[in-house]
Amino acid sequence: MSQLWEDKPNYASATFPAPRPFQQSAHDALRAGAIAGHKNQLIMAPTGGGKTYLGLRIIHEALLKGKKAVFMCDRTTLINQTSEAADKYGLSAHGILQASHWRMNHDAPFQIASAQTVARRQWPDADVIVVDEAHTQLKAWTEYIPHCRAKVIGLSATPFSPGLGKLFTNLINATTMHDLTQSGVLVPMRVMSCTMTNMAGADTAGGEWTDQAAEQRGMEIIGDVVAEWVKHGQNRKTIVFGATIKHCEEICRQFNEIGVMAAVFTSNTLPTEREFLLKEYRKHDSNLRVLVSVEALAKGFDVPDVGCVVDCRPLRKSLSTAIQMWGRGLRSSPDTNKKDCLLLDHSGNIQRFSEDYTSVFFDGLDALDMGEKLDKAIRRDKDDFEAKGCPSCGYTPFAKRCMSCGYEKQVQALVENVPGEMREITIGKKKIADDSRHLWEQACTYARAHSAPEKQRARAYYLFKDMAGTEPPRYWALDTTPDVPMSRNFLNRVSAKNIAYAKARQAVAA
Repeated sequence: MSQLWEDKPNYASATFPAPRPFQQSAHDALRAGAIAGHKNQLIMAPTGGGKTYLGLRIIHEALLKGKKAVFMCDRTTLINQTSEAADKYGLSAHGILQASHWRMNHDAPFQIASAQTVARRQWPDADVIVVDEAHTQLKAWTEYIPHCRAKVIGLSATPFSPGLGKLFTNLINATTMHDLTQSGVLVPMRVMSCTMTNMAGADTAGGEWTDQAAEQRGMEIIGDVVAEWVKHGQNRKTIVFGATIKHCEEICRQFNEIGVMAAVFTSNTLPTEREFLLKEYRKHDSNLRVLVSVEALAKGFDVPDVGCVVDCRPLRKSLSTAIQMWGRGLRSSPDTNKKDCLLLDHSGNIQRFSEDYTSVFFDGLDALDMGEKLDKAIRRDKDDFEAKGCPSCGYTPFAKRCMSCGYEKQVQALVENVPGEMREITIGKKKIADDSRHLWEQACTYARAHSAPEKQRARAYYLFKDMAGTEPPRYWALDTTPDVPMSRNFLNRVSAKNIAYAKARQAVAA
């Protein structure tokens, strides 16, 4: 006689590894936040901080109390990855809400959901919702969580996107990249500044370089990208980030031409091909050495033995994207005795973002709007960038505090001086510009809008000289300088100068 089994979930049999101290404190802070009345809370944890572990552990606690839970993924790539992690911890009694997925089970109290699928269908009933990669802010959940009855926990390594403070009322900073590196969860990043994409005068939109401009300039140095990887990459398993799909395809082609097995992994890659590539790439002894992507591999993609990241995607504003890209190589890999991650920087990003990246590396974020501000600021290439590295150990890049040895530079004055008569560009309430280059950009922007074409260069020249106290460098051309937003203090200074000039003319006329 055949035995009939009652197929009911038994979540009590799930087993989780003991949490690290920071994971336990983050979970405790989450409970305290709920008691204090926070329905929607966000946990910030860097790459390697175990965000999936934390999310599933929170869900397990809810399931043991007979509640229903949803783990929301922003991309189909992460659905199976999260499902495999749930299986590993003993939470195999779950359904997957993704179109035509073989594991769909609407009756399961625990659902792993694709945001794209939920957007087209009705939300499943839930007491707890965990939103992975919460900084992506997909409409499927941003319109739902403010009014739903469920408690919502967002997870993100880079909660920098605008509006998160309206969706979540409590930020829990679980740990920092520095702490994880010190404990061996992450490996140190060793940086090599390589042949740079020349972005001088490139088109921008909203302050960021356009994809087309980055692609066009990036195409010019692909030969250097491949050659310098051969020279320095030591055949490490590598992820390359390009500007566009076309750019990635050309990088991939040139790697394959020299006999290095590479593949493109982008939004155009078919699901079956993605599955095959990931399965092959995760093998320690895989012949597939290089994956090339724009952004599909930048978030949540975890292959611990990746030992090299090649950054060919120049950015001016998005620190969060840079952190996500570099983080793909920072996980430790005890099985392969990985000691560090090599970053080959062809974009200049490590120089542009070094100061803000150092701050996040050591301290994380204090508030949700702090990250938003970091992703809005335009960084500029510095002609006088100091490439010598840390004065104590030589590590590059070096901003105010060394990410290798901890040496901290003592700041003597909060002013920037430019050569010449040494007039200050003040950084306090009357800050006019970030630096001398920024002042020149504002002067050119104003001159174009308020002067005849033949007078614009002279107008920009005299505006700069008046405010900086010195002449702009001769190689700073008006034609190759982009328009930028002008600060209030800059415009006030111009207005005051115009008023003084008008009064002087009236006095002469009288």
